[in-house]
Amino acid sequence: MLSPRAIWIVVAAAALAVLVALALVPTAGTRPAAGDHAAKALMNIADAQAEAMVSQSRYGSYWLSGGDRTLEKLTDPIRTEGVADLRSIECAHGWVAAARVGDDVAIRSSVEDRVVRAGTGEVVRPACMSSEAVASMLSDLGVPREASSPPASAFDRPDGASRFRPSYHITPGKNWMNDPQRPILVDGLWHYYYLYNAGYPQENGTEWYHLTSTDLVHWKDEGVAIAKYKNGLGDIETGSAVVDHENSAGFGAGAVIAVMTQQDQGIQRQSLFYSTDNGYSFAEYEKNPIMENPGQPHWRDPKIIRDEAHGQWVMALAEGGKIGMYTSTDLKAWQYASGIERTGLGTLECPELFQLDLDGDPSKRTWVLAASANGSEEGFTTGVAYWTGTWDGTRFTATDEAHQWLDAGSDFYAAVTWDDPRLTESQRMSSRHAIGWMNNWAYARQLPTEDWHGGADSMVRDISLKTIGGKPTLVSSPTAAMKSLEGPVATVGERRMTQDGAGQLPVPEGGAYRLDVTLERTAGDDGSVARIELGSEQGTFATVGYDFESESAFISREEDAAAGNAELHPDYRASRRTASPPREGKVELTIFVDYSSIEVFVNGGEKTMTSLVFPTAGAPTIKAVTAEGSLKLKSFSYRRLASTH
Repeated sequence: MLSPRAIWIVVAAAALAVLVALALVPTAGTRPAAGDHAAKALMNIADAQAEAMVSQSRYGSYWLSGGDRTLEKLTDPIRTEGVADLRSIECAHGWVAAARVGDDVAIRSSVEDRVVRAGTGEVVRPACMSSEAVASMLSDLGVPREASSPPASAFDRPDGASRFRPSYHITPGKNWMNDPQRPILVDGLWHYYYLYNAGYPQENGTEWYHLTSTDLVHWKDEGVAIAKYKNGLGDIETGSAVVDHENSAGFGAGAVIAVMTQQDQGIQRQSLFYSTDNGYSFAEYEKNPIMENPGQPHWRDPKIIRDEAHGQWVMALAEGGKIGMYTSTDLKAWQYASGIERTGLGTLECPELFQLDLDGDPSKRTWVLAASANGSEEGFTTGVAYWTGTWDGTRFTATDEAHQWLDAGSDFYAAVTWDDPRLTESQRMSSRHAIGWMNNWAYARQLPTEDWHGGADSMVRDISLKTIGGKPTLVSSPTAAMKSLEGPVATVGERRMTQDGAGQLPVPEGGAYRLDVTLERTAGDDGSVARIELGSEQGTFATVGYDFESESAFISREEDAAAGNAELHPDYRASRRTASPPREGKVELTIFVDYSSIEVFVNGGEKTMTSLVFPTAGAPTIKAVTAEGSLKLKSFSYRRLASTH
């Protein structure tokens, strides 16, 4: 009888393989020295994968620091002595694994019995696995993706850029924008749409405006993809697009199917448009609307996902204070399945339904239902509320009726989320992307921009589900491709903060930059509130801070260039605050500043705050101060961010 290792060699030799450049270099020989901890750990992965295929007829995923122990559950515990991290991703016919020791990362796959190291060279991967999946795994282990530093010219303001025009956020060239529409991936290119009104302010109707990207950071303008007022059913409002790989709808395998709300004379209906040119142009389905309004005043924003476990498409539809669930096999005929009532959150909009693995553990796969909502009854503003629970193919059941907010700032609404279909299942379930509309209906039409209106989109962030304070919580981080915009880092050493400041800090060279700040209150400190003040020659216009007494971060903008408008809705001047306890006495703030916004990630993204902010005129400044007493500025770094326009 063949040993598990011999069987693994036979399976590996039979697997189809492709060579992919991954900036790797082979070590000498196929049997590394006994002292090579990474090679030993990878050998243990190889043996476990072989055993899993023999005993369970499948490979398994594994991530030492990420909580995924699937491979161990298929076989036996994996020995990881001497490695800082170890991960293996799998597909139907093979696997790739990587181990990190210090700053070095070694890689091995099911296709070749050898170890390669991050550097330069090639590695063989199974044909069922994409190069993007391997690159993403290596990025998770600390191997930076290959990207050249932005040229000096990329930090210049584009010709004709107005005072508040963002440097790296999506805005329309002119006119109005609002709700994002979930991006789709076709042939390696992301297709993204947002609601656009070329007739603003005289007209209210929207249509779908189209952008494309390879990295979710740099975008190409593709113009209007689905125009309004063309079929007698009204304008084109929020919905969702899917790639119909199996030709469910009958418009051809790979057709892009977009289902959205059309509104005419106050009546909201759902219509279908389809594209056979990869999402660049759309034709109307001749039998629109595919869903006629049953007499509801609020009946909009269909969000469609594929439910493979039950062989169906699922739609979440905003119906006032309820999210309606519908199912379909062909994307055209929809059946009502159930409804989820939610009170105290106003009129719900833009629902989301998706899965994530809690703490990275596939055995804790969890459904998340989200909707844009109004938190005024609890002293908040509008934002994205969410619940975690289960989905049985018909009904979503929340584990806890209490909701959480995805972002604690004033300006994060109508968010959409999506995964990368090039990744393996375990990767897609460990995190996904998200983007929101950076505005607030309370004052959306009162902003001081002149060459465009409607605010902007947030930058793309990556969200995962982690246990925070005993409950499943969506945690956010800037999407990895944002690093491609970073200029050289300027840092300052540890120092005291007082009401008078913290000494000389880097001076911003423009209005787009990133700050990474670590604050600490030691036994000898008598302060409580730390403030990072963003200002100009006219004084402070916005503050990001942390209160150690209440263990909460906050953001305020009551002195910015918009706040002086006497007609501005009072919600704009309200400070926002979110609780996030220190970690071992320290608090980390990552702050992304653009020419009209601030996005704050608190303690690794356990909480986020997104706000429009309009700087006062003059050269930008940064100060780190306390409200009173002293605190420690543990670390402080500044990076200028390049323009994406």
